[in-house]
Order: sequence, then C-alpha cells, then structure tokens
Amino acid sequence: MAFNLIRQAVLVEGCITRPLVLHADNGSPMKGAAMKTTMEKLGITASYSRPRVSNDNPFSEALFRTCKYRPNWPTKGFATKADAQAWVRTFAS
Repeated sequence: MAFNLIRQAVLVEGCITRPLVLHADNGSPMKGAAMKTTMEKLGITASYSRPRVSNDNPFSEALFRTCKYRPNWPTKGFATKADAQAWVRTFAS
C-alpha cells in the first residue's frame, strides 16, 4: 500500500527530522485515512494540486520527459542515488 511505501522511504532515507512536503494528485489513495495518518505521524505536509486546475502537474511531467529523452540519459537507470544526483546536477547546469 502507498502509505507503507511512504513510511519505508522516509525511514530508509533518514529524513524523519527534516520538514517534508509530498506533492500528490487529489486521488483517493493519497487522500485516504491511512495515508493521511501515516504522513501526519512522519511530519509530512501534504501538497495537492489546486482545485479545478488541471495544469499543475504537467510542468513536472514535462521536465521528466525532457530528462528521459536526453542523449545521455542512462537507458538502464542509475546505479546509485549519487549517480542520479550527479546526472541531474549536470543537466541543470
């Protein structure tokens, strides 16, 4: 379930003491009681798309698509989180 994934990610990454914001759509899994309770316990602030605004998410989706179609995008994925962060730094500079 999604709330288990969020809990595991926060604990594994060791970011439990940092202020966290999770942006999600307005779908029922993200607004369900189990997810809300889990996020509250972990100190995560929810950020949702604005009501009746359908173009909040396409900008981030367009960025992901741009990255994935770059000639130097690794087709087999990144070996480590550090590799992914290094790639993004070179892309953004």
